[in-house]
Amino acid sequence: MPKFLIEREIPGAGDLKPAELQAISQKSCGVLKNMGPHIQWVESFVTQDKIYCVYIAPDENTVREHASQGGFPANKVSEVMTIIDPTTAE
Repeated sequence: MPKFLIEREIPGAGDLKPAELQAISQKSCGVLKNMGPHIQWVESFVTQDKIYCVYIAPDENTVREHASQGGFPANKVSEVMTIIDPTTAE
């Protein structure tokens, strides 16, 4: 199944308290549970003004539906075409 990188513009995201991040995570997990097993949240990276999320889903529309139901921005959704890491250089 395809993997997607979602860019969420959230001013001040890096200043969110642990309890606020927990609440956001719980909301996301609740929406995922209701949507069924065809979409999966892998991980997210919080920067000062954005959160970058990695999801596995059948298509971009499913990712955007999750964002809509959760009330999360999905400013840019990009399908991951290939993953590389230091072992790619070997």
